[in-house]
Amino acid sequence: MKTLIMIAVAAISLSACNNNDNQSKETTATSGDTTKTGMQSPTAETTSNNPVNDMVAPYLQLKNALANDNSKDAAAAGTEVQKAIEKADPASFSADQKKIFADVKDDAIEHAEHIAANANNIEHQREHFETLSKDLYDMVKVFGTSQTLYQTHCPMYNNNKGANWLSETKDIKNPYLGTKMSTCGEVKEELK
Repeated sequence: MKTLIMIAVAAISLSACNNNDNQSKETTATSGDTTKTGMQSPTAETTSNNPVNDMVAPYLQLKNALANDNSKDAAAAGTEVQKAIEKADPASFSADQKKIFADVKDDAIEHAEHIAANANNIEHQREHFETLSKDLYDMVKVFGTSQTLYQTHCPMYNNNKGANWLSETKDIKNPYLGTKMSTCGEVKEELK
């Protein structure tokens, strides 16, 4: 009986990860609205000369390295994320942008450093990637970005607690489960 229950639970979990084709892939926020985190949506003015654009490129390299189970490339990209965050100059930021940046800067740098320092421990890198993804999401919501991004969710990571990440495509390439379950996840939000 226990075996039958365990098989049923496993089938449901796998079904949840593979039904992303049957569900809506995106939710679009209306420009100018206040998001559920209370932050203003960025305008075209806030995305020009945007330091987050410099953070997004190495973050996406990091995400793709983790999705491909490549801890060494993930470490190199972690170093680049850290440099991009440290390089950002808040002098030209709006008050909201300064607040969010101050709230997440040190945390994001710390997590990027851990990813960079653990080239031989991909599971540790993935733990830090989870929080780095939250920090970058907060910055993208306030600063905007020059490219469309998708907040994607994996329901199975961390003992089914789940985790989010940002992606440049709607196609699922899971950085938390890597190649063993690369398509587990679904797009939750489109960010422009």
